[in-house]
Amino acid sequence: MATATINPSDRSELLMPAGSLDKLKTAILYGADACYLGTPDMSLRTKSAFTLTEVLEGIEFAHQYGKKVYLTLNLFSHNKDIDKLPEFVETVKKVQPDGLIVADPGVFMYVREHAPELELHVSTQANVCSFQSVKFWQDLGAKLVVLGREVSYEELAEIRGKCPDIKIEAFVHGSMCMTYSGRCLLSNFMVERGANQGACANSCRWKYKVHMRLKDGTVQELKLTEENLELFEFLLEEEHRPGDFMPIEESDKGAYILNSKDLCIMPKLDDYLKIGVDSLKVEGRGKSPYYVAMVARAYRMAVDDWYADPANWKADPYMKELNTVPSRGYTLAFHEGRLTNYDHGYEETSTMADYEIAGIVSEVRDDCLILDGKNKLEAGDVLEFVSPFDREITLLRIYEFEDVSRRGKDGRGKITDVVHAGAQPKIRIPFSLFDREDRDRIQQDFPPFTIVRKERALTEAQWARLKLDLEAQKIQMGKGNSDKYDKKREIVRVTMEEAIKGKSFRTPRLGKEGCCGKGCNGCLVFWQSDEYAKARELLAQKKQGEMLHKRGRLETATDYVEATESATVTAAE
Repeated sequence: MATATINPSDRSELLMPAGSLDKLKTAILYGADACYLGTPDMSLRTKSAFTLTEVLEGIEFAHQYGKKVYLTLNLFSHNKDIDKLPEFVETVKKVQPDGLIVADPGVFMYVREHAPELELHVSTQANVCSFQSVKFWQDLGAKLVVLGREVSYEELAEIRGKCPDIKIEAFVHGSMCMTYSGRCLLSNFMVERGANQGACANSCRWKYKVHMRLKDGTVQELKLTEENLELFEFLLEEEHRPGDFMPIEESDKGAYILNSKDLCIMPKLDDYLKIGVDSLKVEGRGKSPYYVAMVARAYRMAVDDWYADPANWKADPYMKELNTVPSRGYTLAFHEGRLTNYDHGYEETSTMADYEIAGIVSEVRDDCLILDGKNKLEAGDVLEFVSPFDREITLLRIYEFEDVSRRGKDGRGKITDVVHAGAQPKIRIPFSLFDREDRDRIQQDFPPFTIVRKERALTEAQWARLKLDLEAQKIQMGKGNSDKYDKKREIVRVTMEEAIKGKSFRTPRLGKEGCCGKGCNGCLVFWQSDEYAKARELLAQKKQGEMLHKRGRLETATDYVEATESATVTAAE
């Protein structure tokens, strides 16, 4: 294997969002080099769940792991905000973060004057899109500049080359705004919530419908039926482009003409690493712990593997991981310099994936794990334990649940075959259930904050949406087919207009009787049925998972699963 000759101090850092103390700890455990966070006021996230005490605890936790924490002060200030600055800055000086993220020039000037010891980072809200703007902030004393999402890779490379003495940060993953890096007034207009003060209502994600105004002044919704559908076509004409008619598309469920897909630079991540982008930023302080953990894990593996062997690096295995995270579909956004129709989701705006969080490990005892349930669990579900330290996923099929938050007369937890997240269950997972795993490894690899996921059953329309998103990804990488995309888009439109049919899983697992064929711990079907004999032979050849920093490439585990599934199909035939 070729080894990259790169100084460890020159490696790009993975910067993850932290909307709460638990999310910060999750991000650090799953591979973040740094986290950014803020208190609810003055940080562009009014729903931030950090108290000042938790900020202090979070910074101490990160520093124990040798990681960094950046605080946000990136709103555009009004007069009323200036009065808060003295107290805020004095507090920040006591907290001692590794950097303070600022957007407003006036705020920047105030902090530089009253707290010169703080390292200042320029927020993406400042809309820095050129090397000249980077130099401007560098001359004022900024140590790092976050570039706007609108910067193309060609521009990014030029900025890096012309600004070698200041740190450059670029977004690699997360939600995209339909305006200029968050400079939006739509939320203000629709619900009087200021996007530039941290209270954006995401009005661009809402559903909009077409109405018509009659000559008598009344306004009515235009109902399209089989009888009149062919009579209407709605077109836009811009005054300086006469004759250039742009269609407005809408189904019975409305239109999402402002809905951007989510940014995902993973397929081009090697471009960013080659030119030495200092900080790779993931958006999502409002996202779930599951999002934080899985995205951090995927990018951590991808970055480490590139530095270990850049010549043979490929994005495919890491994209498989990212596709287990709910999204609006992925886009490279402005990487190539311009957007296409594949960068927007016109059909609907929900985030989805065929996986979801099952629970979070909250406690490791001498004989068991305690799992806080976060979704409905049923007998026969396969739980996937995603270790912060081990690349291999550990599978456990479980046939009953012991909820220790509810005790029976015998003092044991209540035994049930269904648990609901709303009841806040605490599920005891005895080590004895991991009948194919080493006990010491289970204790070591699944500390508190470990994420446990499971497959999610989807409707026919949701499966169609995922297939459409994947085809769009392929097209952006020059591998897809536009005709296939159009056909899949039509399938999405048709299935969304039909009544919701049943939900189904990707694998043939059906409750207690089916089997996913992956050799899960505790699976009575896989370990006892003759049809899985060949798959069991393959499984016996695998080695116990190794720690993340010692392990080779991700394809090891991925190839094993695919080979096992292939053997399962062969055996069944």
